[in-house]
Amino acid sequence: MARLSWLRVAAGRLRQRWWPVVEATVAATVAWILAARLVGHPQPFFAPAAALIVLGQARGQRLRRAVEVVLGVAGGVLVADVVIQALGRGSTWTVFTVILLTVVLAAAVGATGVTLVQAAVSALYLVVVAPPTESLVPFRFVDALIGGAVALAVSQLVDARRPLAPLIAEVRGTFDEMGGLLAGISDALDRHDERAALAALAQARGMDARIDRLREGVLAAGEALWLNLRRRRHLGRLRSVDSSIQQIDYAVRNVRVLARAGVTLSRQPSPVPADLGVALRCLADAVRAAGEALAADLQGHEEAADGHAARADEAALDAVRTAGRLYAAGPSLPLAMIIGQVRATAIDLLRGLGVEDDAAVLGRVDQALGLPPV
Repeated sequence: MARLSWLRVAAGRLRQRWWPVVEATVAATVAWILAARLVGHPQPFFAPAAALIVLGQARGQRLRRAVEVVLGVAGGVLVADVVIQALGRGSTWTVFTVILLTVVLAAAVGATGVTLVQAAVSALYLVVVAPPTESLVPFRFVDALIGGAVALAVSQLVDARRPLAPLIAEVRGTFDEMGGLLAGISDALDRHDERAALAALAQARGMDARIDRLREGVLAAGEALWLNLRRRRHLGRLRSVDSSIQQIDYAVRNVRVLARAGVTLSRQPSPVPADLGVALRCLADAVRAAGEALAADLQGHEEAADGHAARADEAALDAVRTAGRLYAAGPSLPLAMIIGQVRATAIDLLRGLGVEDDAAVLGRVDQALGLPPV
């Protein structure tokens, strides 16, 4: 039974990660073929190695890593060639000197860990492994260049036609999950269900991973657009999401605090006001509409984006107005905390849409809450 369970888990992982397996296999094989047949290198091991190293990076960082791998190889080969000419090959002092100088050079130019490692490995290969009669300086550099270029090309195969599609899906998924979370908190409070409130809090604590994926999605989309000459003009569309991520992150934190206060409120014997559920559901509608606005903006549908943004604005202010009626009645501390987080989430949501400046958003939200103008 345990073995069958393990096999099911392994099969599930493969279903989720089948494309990276195919991507890495194809890229490494193509890099080997090009280096061996096109360049004529008899042992082009670093071409597939470079491809695998680049594909091992997160999307959005692969172009930079490809450049670092090539530069690291070139620097390591240069250092090793000079040291070998001076001290000979294979001695302890040669190995020590090559590693020391390579690491010092890489650190001096501000190289990252990936570049530093590649420089050191390239230099060590020349000192320890490579035959003394083989001229590896051009081959090694070309191998790295081929491997990095093939990795970048293969990594763009899926996103070539619709480079923004993964980011659009991530935006919708993030906002849908946050909207569903608010609706779940509302349902838990309507039923006075502490267990459901705790489940909502656990889900809220996991929303940080969504924000991280959203940031990675922006980087990946930017890299895909930059590498796609025909679609590079769409880079400007990323600014809407990129500038909104910080506000979205704030909104997620507000919802997490709201969920924590919801757990406390669900434990109290007094009934939860019905208007609180109404306010939270309005806020959930605002979150979903905001996600659709950003997604439409990424797709270049400006009229649709404006319509969704208007609905998000209206729903967010409705949520604040409804919560404001509860505040006027002198709420308990947990209820007051939830009302405060409804206000804060609405502010960050509207700031993230970027329709108005911060002062105008703050003034309208506080007016909806019934607070005096500042």
